[in-house]
Amino acid sequence: MRRWQRLTARGPAPVLARRYSAFGEHAAGWILLGLGGALLDRRRREAWLGVAASAFAAHASAVLLKRVVRRVRPEDPRVTVYVGTPSRLSFPSAHVSSTTAAATALVPIIGAPAAVTTAGAMMLARVLLGVHYPTDVAAGAGLGYGVARVLRGRLAARGPR
Repeated sequence: MRRWQRLTARGPAPVLARRYSAFGEHAAGWILLGLGGALLDRRRREAWLGVAASAFAAHASAVLLKRVVRRVRPEDPRVTVYVGTPSRLSFPSAHVSSTTAAATALVPIIGAPAAVTTAGAMMLARVLLGVHYPTDVAAGAGLGYGVARVLRGRLAARGPR
């Protein structure tokens, strides 16, 4: 973590990571994106609502899991922490969970390469910002992907509206 932070500390990386992280705070950016997409793109309304629902469900799942696991955030004095956090709990990353869920639900709209980039960027951002261990973001990605797949299956079983 520390080594990677040193390599990226100069230049725009910390600023971009902070901004992207702010977008993902409490899944709000993803939920608003999904709701906005549903309003503006009637043809893909269900897919956009799936983005919002997946982000919300993944974020809620991550917050509950954090309270069970109770792993504290990195506290190494050699690691710079670039952002504040709502709690001291880190596993799994709720930012990554909601972002990966939203990205998974976005695949039919933006394609898989863009979705993977979307999720991967948040994984990198949260480690760069000094608030997560790599295992926190890996677990968040797995949780977010799983939640989105379950929701997609349930929505598909329900049929078009």
